[in-house]
Amino acid sequence: MTSAFLIASRDYLLDEYLPKIRLVTTPLTDDDIWWRPVEGSNSIGNLILHIEGNARQWILGGVAGRENHRDRDGEFAARDGHSKAQLLTSLTASFRELGSAIMAVAPARLDEPRVIQGADTTVFGAIYHVVEHVSMHTGQIIQLAKWRAPGTVRLYEASSTSFTPLWKPDSTVAASADATGIADLSEG
Repeated sequence: MTSAFLIASRDYLLDEYLPKIRLVTTPLTDDDIWWRPVEGSNSIGNLILHIEGNARQWILGGVAGRENHRDRDGEFAARDGHSKAQLLTSLTASFRELGSAIMAVAPARLDEPRVIQGADTTVFGAIYHVVEHVSMHTGQIIQLAKWRAPGTVRLYEASSTSFTPLWKPDSTVAASADATGIADLSEG
């Protein structure tokens, strides 16, 4: 039996974060992908390289035990060299590979200890780290894309009663408030 945690982890990577990254980078040029707001910050290109490098190191190397060669410094030093299309193609292929590796984990192995990037963790901790890490950097990519293409980057089509996530347009979410005034967002 596959753990709900493993399914959710795969789904967040493949069905939430990757489509969001692909959607928000759609209006951007290759120059936009490599733009840095200030010296010492990261571009979208750097963040994509970093997400891919980190996820491959932690999941494919640390969890699946595959050989992994990562150039972490190079992820942040890059200023160009990859087109937007190349970055997204590579990230998509890696995320598919990560999804398969996650689904290959037997739930009984989630507590197995690992040392990854000098950190003591477990298989569960490594997968959780990658999902959290990709989430954080996806948010940064969204913000950078909004700065580079003001008014063109949108994640939702919204009305007063529902919203549709544009990265998965077959899903409409209805919003209603309970007696506390807190919105209950349920799949509709």
